[in-house]
Amino acid sequence: MRRHTRLVFAAAVLLGLAATGAASAADLPVKAPPLVAPMMYNWQGCYIGGNVGGGWNRVDTTRVTADGIGPDPANYGRENDSGVIGGVQAGCDFMAGKDLVFGVRGMFDFSNINGRHALTDFPTFSETNNLQSIGTATGRIGYLWTPQFLGYAQGGMAFSQNRNVVYQPSGALSESASYNLPGMTVGVGAEYMFTPNWSVFAEWNYYWIEDQSGQHFVAAPGLVPTGETLNVKPVSQTVLVGVNYKFHWDGPAVVAKY
Repeated sequence: MRRHTRLVFAAAVLLGLAATGAASAADLPVKAPPLVAPMMYNWQGCYIGGNVGGGWNRVDTTRVTADGIGPDPANYGRENDSGVIGGVQAGCDFMAGKDLVFGVRGMFDFSNINGRHALTDFPTFSETNNLQSIGTATGRIGYLWTPQFLGYAQGGMAFSQNRNVVYQPSGALSESASYNLPGMTVGVGAEYMFTPNWSVFAEWNYYWIEDQSGQHFVAAPGLVPTGETLNVKPVSQTVLVGVNYKFHWDGPAVVAKY
């Protein structure tokens, strides 16, 4: 009997000690979970990157003069071309307030935008147009819809490198010219910063060229006239996607709260 009494007493003591420990633990402050630092986004700085996409080019060609003859107008027709385009870009952005971004950018793209058509006034002859490259120097203004998402519009100067070839009915070379043309460009786009230093973008651009002086095409050896001056008027569009790596000169920072 005495043995059972001792066992009951020991069990009661152990239960009391356990209850006291649980109560003491309940009185201790609960340790808060560690805070996770928010992702920092800063649009102010410079960047470099690459792009790729598609392009379309509409070209109207007319003859102005023929060598040794003088004014000799003729309609060489319209051509609608398409192809792949891609290249590199670099620029800098500046913040104005919490949600406006201003920037400047230079872009250079190689392209293979080409096609072929019959000359309107000489349908047995044909012409090919090849837009070989496009370069731009633009300014842009954008609005931050969120700290990571920028919508923007841009505009500025453009130049294109082209090669046009006219073929005889047999397919032999008739005349050709390679030339650069200046122009203007406008566009719209959106850019998303998925890390503090990397962003992706998509944009549409429109280019128009005014060929005021005309381009001199040199005829193949033995042909008369030995060349012609043609007025070439291209209008181009591109849709590009690309990626940028950003260099921040004042460190990453949260520049807007939404």
